[in-house]
Amino acid sequence: MILSRVLSGILADMATSQIECIAHAKINMSLSVGTKQSNGLHEIASRMVPISLHDTLTLTPLDAHALSRYAILWEEDAPKQTEIDWPIRSDLAVKAHVLVQNQVGMTLPVQLKLQKRIPVGGGLGGGSADAAAMLIGLKQLFHLDVDLQPLACELGSDVPFHLAGHAAIVGGTGESITETPVEHKTILLCIPPYGCNTGAVYQAFERQGPQQLEVHRVESGELFNALTNAACEVTPQLKNDLEELANICECEVHLSGSGSTMFAICDNDSHAQSLAEAIQSSTNCIAVVTETCVPENMEK
Repeated sequence: MILSRVLSGILADMATSQIECIAHAKINMSLSVGTKQSNGLHEIASRMVPISLHDTLTLTPLDAHALSRYAILWEEDAPKQTEIDWPIRSDLAVKAHVLVQNQVGMTLPVQLKLQKRIPVGGGLGGGSADAAAMLIGLKQLFHLDVDLQPLACELGSDVPFHLAGHAAIVGGTGESITETPVEHKTILLCIPPYGCNTGAVYQAFERQGPQQLEVHRVESGELFNALTNAACEVTPQLKNDLEELANICECEVHLSGSGSTMFAICDNDSHAQSLAEAIQSSTNCIAVVTETCVPENMEK
């Protein structure tokens, strides 16, 4: 009991008053998928890039004996607001908080305000980005001496990428991160009113038979997504939308992750804005102009 009080006092003294973390969305410029591994995840090779669309986490330390409080809400400028109907304890940011507490062996009471902009379940890695931001935020807030990489791998296959905080080729089941140069690109996101169930997409992918992991295509900078056909099988409307958007944009339109968000690479902001107006006036998709970026609060 005495040790617990001493440690709690130390944490209270060391903790910063408040910290804000930016959780950037990502897109998969390329994605090759291999066989399922013993941990239940598929081996991948993917060129992932952070984009400026982001969630914001504000963490405030509480008294050592207080219970943590979590609030998740949509920002007014969020492009697609859906009901926040998942149990709070199942949110990846909250899971990350619990995991860090278990790792250090003590409670780290915080007030979390998570302001979301990244659409849920759209293949943009919002939940994983939030989890990585929580890991980084807690380490900075309480000045913890803890290796975050194993915790990120435990939370999900996209979390290590978001923890690293830069464009990268991601391999293994998400744990292998090879930094790549960030090329500035203007990105037009096309967000449909439906989602793609990740589990169902991977099941459809497995029905296609054994697939070879095409690392060379990823490393060459080719734009492709091995899950596109499977996602279109699970959600037939996706195929129609990909074709319609390609006609409007007069360029290739790609799927990010397992969907359902689609994206096109544009010449510049004005090009993207004009396409966004055309898409929103003639389709049921929400169009968002964003860009590739280098997040500031990456793990050091």
